[in-house]
Amino acid sequence: MTDSPRIHLGSLLRADEDAHADGTLDHLEYEQGGQTQTLTFATDAAYDVDVNSLGGHEMYLQGSFEPTLVMDCARCLRPVEVPLEITLGTMMRYEPSADAPYLEEAESGEEVLVFGDPNLDLSAYLAETTLLAAPLSVLHDPACRGLCQVCGHDLNDGPCEHMAQVPVEEIDDDLGIPEGTTHAKQNPFAALADLKLPEDK
Repeated sequence: MTDSPRIHLGSLLRADEDAHADGTLDHLEYEQGGQTQTLTFATDAAYDVDVNSLGGHEMYLQGSFEPTLVMDCARCLRPVEVPLEITLGTMMRYEPSADAPYLEEAESGEEVLVFGDPNLDLSAYLAETTLLAAPLSVLHDPACRGLCQVCGHDLNDGPCEHMAQVPVEEIDDDLGIPEGTTHAKQNPFAALADLKLPEDK
């Protein structure tokens, strides 16, 4: 396992030789908004990267990355392991003045990885690629019942006294709300039922 995913491009820049790097990672550290962020993986994530010269200071990166993210279930917040199989592919350009690697959009619409250090740290690139490939939300189980909106109880472990898992429309109007609960019929006009109005003269 390596501390950070690096690929050495000095020989490629001097003699147009191809470059290769591979290894495994249990996390990635990258800069975002001036702060160091950490992306942690459930298991060691394998990466395999090749960079081929396109002539001059331009080259092409291709390879694969297989991280397993840990995300929160969208309903009950239980941890969910999300394995990803990411195919890598991006244009690259060497600019000695670049202090840190960054992605920019070319005129063709493609993203280009710009870098200034031939000993290239791929952490930021792999982190951004991983975050873009991750789903927006996940469920630990399609039948997840979620959390009680009143007390936060995990309804997958059984019901709670608040019955937050029972939709309002399923409450029997004749039976009303069971005693001992904090629910009330969600009828905005219920409070007007006993209101005494002046009789018309």
